[in-house]
Amino acid sequence: MTDNALFSDWVLTVGSLDISKSVLTSAGVTLLLVVLAYVLTRRMTLHPGMRQSMLEGIVGSIEDAVADVQPDYARQLTPLIGTLWIFLVVSNLTGLIPGLESPTRDLSVTSALAIIVFFSVHWYGIRANGLRQYLRHYLSPSPLLLPFHIISELTRTLALAVRLFGNIMSLEIAALLVLMVAGFLAPVPLLMLHIVEALVQAYIFGVLALIYVASAIQTQQEHIEKHNRKKGTP
Repeated sequence: MTDNALFSDWVLTVGSLDISKSVLTSAGVTLLLVVLAYVLTRRMTLHPGMRQSMLEGIVGSIEDAVADVQPDYARQLTPLIGTLWIFLVVSNLTGLIPGLESPTRDLSVTSALAIIVFFSVHWYGIRANGLRQYLRHYLSPSPLLLPFHIISELTRTLALAVRLFGNIMSLEIAALLVLMVAGFLAPVPLLMLHIVEALVQAYIFGVLALIYVASAIQTQQEHIEKHNRKKGTP
């Protein structure tokens, strides 16, 4: 553990590697979700009880939300978007536990999530239509627009990371300031505000990720249809 105040957020050192609170908390959230997923799904039956019905309802709701944006690839996109939503909800609410902080208040964590979305956009776009067709749309309608397409991809990824980080950080700072001014006279409204904002930010991040992926797939489909019309093929 380092004594340098600059790295006071680093709580564990393994060799030359310093591990921060955010990384440890993120790993803890991930482990918790993996264990819960295993425990809750290991005895699935054709005649579900209350627990299985609730789980199927959650998964069904997520799949319906994905299908509203991209119906043709709802089954393929649900694991990614559903995992993002669930992870972000739990991570954003972690700050309510005394002694813990939301890992999403760390820009490095939100940047990692945004990078996952960035690569997922291209992965699904290439899977849907092939590498050649996918890369071709960056040159459409003119090769001169290639730099602008690249800048757009990078800036929206940066915005995705900064938006989540800024909102969660500002939420926790606002909560701290209110507690300092009002003490513990108004903990319930503050708690409800934190919960609502945590859910909203998780939803927005997931929806934006879904829109970006669906846009990449849809762009390729439109490009292929336009190309086929020029050739006179159905």
